[in-house]
Amino acid sequence: MSTAPAARPVALVTGASAGIGAELARLLAPDHDLVLTARRTEQLRALAEELTRTHGAVCRVLPADLSEPGAARHLFEAVRAAGGGIEVLVNNAGFGDVGAFAGADPGKLLRMVQVNVTALTELTALFLPELVARGRGHVLNVGSVAGFQPGPFMAVYYATKAYVNSFSEALHSELLGTGVTVTVLCPGPVATEFLTVAGAETGGFSAGQALSARAVAEVGLRAMKAGRRMVVPGWRNRLLLLLERFAPRGAVIRAVKLMLRRRAG
Repeated sequence: MSTAPAARPVALVTGASAGIGAELARLLAPDHDLVLTARRTEQLRALAEELTRTHGAVCRVLPADLSEPGAARHLFEAVRAAGGGIEVLVNNAGFGDVGAFAGADPGKLLRMVQVNVTALTELTALFLPELVARGRGHVLNVGSVAGFQPGPFMAVYYATKAYVNSFSEALHSELLGTGVTVTVLCPGPVATEFLTVAGAETGGFSAGQALSARAVAEVGLRAMKAGRRMVVPGWRNRLLLLLERFAPRGAVIRAVKLMLRRRAG
């Protein structure tokens, strides 16, 4: 008597059209079905076709612009309507903006807060109760080493990542013993389109210092599966964070300001 194959757990990945998000989806696909979301529909469809072809993953493409108020709620309802719950939530969507705050586009800054902070918080709040009720699941939030200090010329972006780091660590502690884990992945420079979207120059760090999106995704998923609270990929990033603990706060801010001023061109 044959038995039906066990259903694969479902992972939702935001910002899945490129970069770290796409690599996280590729790494999850061998043993998860996927819900892929981002603004760019064609890239999502191409990725879904790739993952179905190479790993047999069932992929649902749900395009969403998380900078729009209400988009997180609509995404949650679309996931429920498409077939139920998830066991892994990857909050990867986010973007930055480089330049002096006084000269920035207020609308872009508010959209950044909406994506990096509000949508991440809302998606976590909507999906987490189901994970806790089920007694298993993972949340992986993509924070940043930028969240450990202020960032002159990227003031709002650095502040949003400070929120993500702190929020994730707090939830990790709250959820101990529930079977649900929250992990925050804190990369430094990554070889993706991030700086182009942020309107930045390439200065401030050498190409050799930037990790690949694949390497960062691998570190993040290992940490998530192990139930770790936080992970910082790359020994250089971990060393810099260690040194920052002993450096005067003002000196750290001045160093970041110099780096980001060069990026701003």
